[in-house]
Amino acid sequence: MQDNLQVTMDEFLPLRDVVFNTLRQAILTGELKPGERLMEIHLANKLGVSRTPIREAIRKLELEGLVTMIPRRGAEVAQITEKSMNDVLEVRRAMDALCVELACDRITLEELQELKKACDNFEAAVKTKDVKQIAQADVALHDIIVEATGNQRLIQLVNNLSEQMYRYRFEYIKDFSQHDRLVEEHKVIYQAIVKKDKETASNMAKVHIDNQKKAIIRQIRLEREKN
Repeated sequence: MQDNLQVTMDEFLPLRDVVFNTLRQAILTGELKPGERLMEIHLANKLGVSRTPIREAIRKLELEGLVTMIPRRGAEVAQITEKSMNDVLEVRRAMDALCVELACDRITLEELQELKKACDNFEAAVKTKDVKQIAQADVALHDIIVEATGNQRLIQLVNNLSEQMYRYRFEYIKDFSQHDRLVEEHKVIYQAIVKKDKETASNMAKVHIDNQKKAIIRQIRLEREKN
């Protein structure tokens, strides 16, 4: 998969940050797969840079938990484990429930219209079967709800967790059998926010995460069986 990597230069960012962002995005979207070795020379040649920014990027990715260093093997993309997934989703479940409850009270008419459009966009994205497009539509929808809380500390906490969530989001979106369910869950959450029905909104936000968890566990076990 490393052969598909391309570095997008940004005149405002140092080269090491550009390389880091490129590799990070490739891991989060599954372009670089769990367990895949990160060969410094190969990556340097592919991205047209020296080994130094590659080495610095790998070190930063290790600190983020996206890369692990294996004795006598070197760096490889961190595995998606049930434990790491559980840790992230437990926190996200509580945050999402709080976000929809606050959104019931605070969402503006304009944000409600954006949320309705985001639900429609997600449904349209599902029909494309393009995993990256579906994931982006899903992120956009949930971001509207988070912003509608108006709570800057909560927004910051969710954003800090969202990068890790993105990786798991890709895993459950690969399960095409769940797409219709996701569309319906989004509609229930939207309608509950419209009606300011905190209990339904909160319960469905939790169910939404619980169903993601089941789908991701299936994907993790399928990958394990393949290997």
